[in-house]
Amino acid sequence: MRLRVAAMLEAGMRDDALDRKDAFHAALRRDILTLRLAPGTALDEAALALQYGLSRPPLREVLRQMAGEGYLELRRNRGAAVAPMTHTTLRNFFLAAPMIYAAISRLAAQNASAAQVAGLKEIQRQFRAAVTGGEAEQRVTWNDRFHAAIGEIADNVYLLPSLRRLLIDHARIGMTFYRPRRAGPDSRLARAADQHDALIAAIEAGDEETAAAVTLDHWALSRDMIETFVTPEGLDAPLGDSPQRQAGEPQ
Repeated sequence: MRLRVAAMLEAGMRDDALDRKDAFHAALRRDILTLRLAPGTALDEAALALQYGLSRPPLREVLRQMAGEGYLELRRNRGAAVAPMTHTTLRNFFLAAPMIYAAISRLAAQNASAAQVAGLKEIQRQFRAAVTGGEAEQRVTWNDRFHAAIGEIADNVYLLPSLRRLLIDHARIGMTFYRPRRAGPDSRLARAADQHDALIAAIEAGDEETAAAVTLDHWALSRDMIETFVTPEGLDAPLGDSPQRQAGEPQ
């Protein structure tokens, strides 16, 4: 009897530790995606361990996992820091994103089950609610979940890690750059939500070509929204152009 009670207590302690690790991972991920922790921020392991009730070994296990996922960098003799966003990061992001997103959408149209489509529709319902009355953090969170869910449906061992890495910086870029210039509803956000619906319809119908085409239109809208914010009015300097072209020199 005593052995059984001891085993139950030990199992309960393990479950509690796993719950704390999961809570820490989810909270740190949220704080990075919404820029509560800015790119490059050094993490205080002692403070985090105290805050989440974790000892150093499980905390460092989560940090190593998140470094592998692309959220963090582990710096020798200096601990963990939030992954930075540099000019090179942005340029590589804008080059790779449309190719990977389109490929993921094609595969999702091939693979989607009825249950997966239903789950995607529920995420989209939450995204529309955030577009209608939510804050930027809510829009970014539900948009991230929407595209991550499409990646899960695509189920490709080579593309999924790349998609997950893209989504980290897509969320952070959105939080960094996109702010509406005028008060009130933004028609581009409504259009983005409509494109989500069109993408769901294409995936549900198994229409790979339409899914890829809608994805590329959706990507172009996202890029345009960011460019509108970062480019002064009257200056034609698209993201991804070289410094020479931005200065008006021919390529």
